[in-house]
Amino acid sequence: MYVRDVSGMRYRWIVLAAGTLAQASFSASSVGLPALGPALKSHYGLTLGETGVVLAAIGIGMLFTLLPWGLVADRVDERWVIAAGLTAAAGGLVAASTTHTFAGVTGVLVAVGALGASVNAASGRAVMAWFPRSELGLALGIRQTAIPIGGAVGASLLPVLASSGGTRLAFLFLAGACATGAVVAAVFIRGSADPEAEVELGDVSGPVRDPRMWLLGTGTGLYLTAQIGITGFVVLFLHEHRGVSTHAAAGLLAAINVLAIVARVSSGRISDRLGSRLKPLRTIGVALALFTAGIAAATNAPLGVLVPLFLVAGLLSMAWNGLAYAAAAETAGPARTGAALGFQQTLLGVVVAGAPPAVAAVAEHSWRLAFVLAALGPALGVLVLRPLSETARGPRPARTRGTSATLPAARRTPD
Repeated sequence: MYVRDVSGMRYRWIVLAAGTLAQASFSASSVGLPALGPALKSHYGLTLGETGVVLAAIGIGMLFTLLPWGLVADRVDERWVIAAGLTAAAGGLVAASTTHTFAGVTGVLVAVGALGASVNAASGRAVMAWFPRSELGLALGIRQTAIPIGGAVGASLLPVLASSGGTRLAFLFLAGACATGAVVAAVFIRGSADPEAEVELGDVSGPVRDPRMWLLGTGTGLYLTAQIGITGFVVLFLHEHRGVSTHAAAGLLAAINVLAIVARVSSGRISDRLGSRLKPLRTIGVALALFTAGIAAATNAPLGVLVPLFLVAGLLSMAWNGLAYAAAAETAGPARTGAALGFQQTLLGVVVAGAPPAVAAVAEHSWRLAFVLAALGPALGVLVLRPLSETARGPRPARTRGTSATLPAARRTPD
């Protein structure tokens, strides 16, 4: 039985804010790094293809550790999982600031991704433990604003920092952001692993054997081709293909991320009211495919036409993540939330790791073709998601301050 006191209900918003800030501190690197693309290309003497590899390096590192971090988060207090990973990632970014070669910066950023991935599953799990299911779409929508918040900060500040202090200063700033996120998580995220919740390895690995999780992860992963094609390369495209200044192009990327903050909260709230995650998820996918195709058709059109297309397609490309996050956790069940989120993020990580080099390779020959391929992703993703049915969702109580971080349904009730 759970006692829902007023202070505990209020504290959930502090946990949500702390989890969002912790994720944003890492997202400034994982999502904001493309704003540094031209500076990286110049500083390390890279080709466009090599630049794509560097931009994918953090995602490549995350790919190998998202599921392990999720498994750890199902057994260990989330705040220490987040704090340890972000602290180590900060150290890696300090090391990145000292590199001088393509191989050196790529290798270090892969390590940064592997370490910082702790925040992806653990912060979402911590937030879910505090909110009832009727508010879960809103809560995770807010939590998922961390990605565009981090991206907006990175897009706004990294080019300025690179202009004044080179890539070294930019990497040191990102290190400071991760260190700050680690401190916030350690201080404000509350809860500890419940010794009564004996979760067996077969239980936490259940999402890997669930075909619904594969469909959900694969379908939403395909959406990422559009997100990466737009947010990962808009600065390079506008600067190199259309002659726009780096700062102005980065300003557009920052604007996309700001609009995406509103879009993620709105889509989460709408999903709560509809009682559905999949219906708005599919609708966004259709719109995203159409607007990304519009960018492909308008690559040489006047900027007055092209920029609004980038804004709309960009916000759509980042509006769906909270819905997918909630759907994954609800599909797997509360006892396996960390594993479910880790597995879902791993499937998405395959695209995050592979798409930037692929887009860059195609863009060296044709930017239009690169955006066409980006548009095909969400179109195929909608088809993959089509067989999925909505997970039944009954009422779920939120936890209160001082109780375990383990989700309520995963805990044993007294006989």
